[in-house]
Amino acid sequence: MKISLCLAGLFMALGFSTGLAGELRTISLWPAGAPGETIMLPPEADTTQPTGDLIAGRRVIRLGNVSAPTLTIYRADPARDTGAAVVVCPGGGYHILAMDLEGTEVCEWLNSIGVTGVLLKYRVPVGDGKHPRPAPLQDAQRALGLVRHQAKELGLDPHRIGVLGFSAGGHLSAALSNNHKARTYPLIDEADQVSCRPDFCVLIYPGGLTVPAQNDAIAPELPVSITNTPPTFIAMAGDDGVRVENALFYYLALKNAKVPAEMHLYPSGGHGYGLRRTEFTVTSWPDRVADWMRASGWLKAGR
Repeated sequence: MKISLCLAGLFMALGFSTGLAGELRTISLWPAGAPGETIMLPPEADTTQPTGDLIAGRRVIRLGNVSAPTLTIYRADPARDTGAAVVVCPGGGYHILAMDLEGTEVCEWLNSIGVTGVLLKYRVPVGDGKHPRPAPLQDAQRALGLVRHQAKELGLDPHRIGVLGFSAGGHLSAALSNNHKARTYPLIDEADQVSCRPDFCVLIYPGGLTVPAQNDAIAPELPVSITNTPPTFIAMAGDDGVRVENALFYYLALKNAKVPAEMHLYPSGGHGYGLRRTEFTVTSWPDRVADWMRASGWLKAGR
């Protein structure tokens, strides 16, 4: 079900604040259309070809031409609901979104540990060869603010809303974690008045965090500091083609800034496995994330 927001009434009239576990609710991020969009893209579609690479023996939905960003709420079962939520940012090089591998499947896993998953379908592809494009960060800021603004109605703790991203979605999650003091778009309603800072951040095989040509200096759009950057978890394989330096140097920047951080570096496993288990131990990262969230208090109601 796709629901468009209106300025008056926001979510209440749309049913965003109610619903049983297992009932998905999808809402548009932008009441009057996404900001700055002037080019008409072809229709949104799964770009995976019949001969496309399989992950753990299964196909992947590679969604392209996303111009109408949305949030889909995956409510945790009330019997195990912790009140925590995580905005999930699929990867895809800012060209497509791996919507099941790094999206729906992740939200379902979050539900299994008592966390409400919020799947962000942000705008792709990247425009005019620019990286990063402003649109995904606008979508991520808007998404986090919307969830926090309606936390009470959703039965969530507004102080336990995190972000989790893969590959380019990991870059987006890090960008959101370091760029939240001011919106990157004109404010449109009350949801844009609340903080869009994630309370914690999970980065799985992130890309774009460093600048290789500058000895892997941290990307300029990621101003890491103890007052700016939330606690962060990172997992990556040493043979990842996106370069493990993204994880190593970003972790070092977090450590030097005294930002609470945990990193798991595995010898092999490559890139783009989502949470589909294979023979590589890197695919056990969901267990490590659950341990970290539990130890950090994110899964404890009333933290």
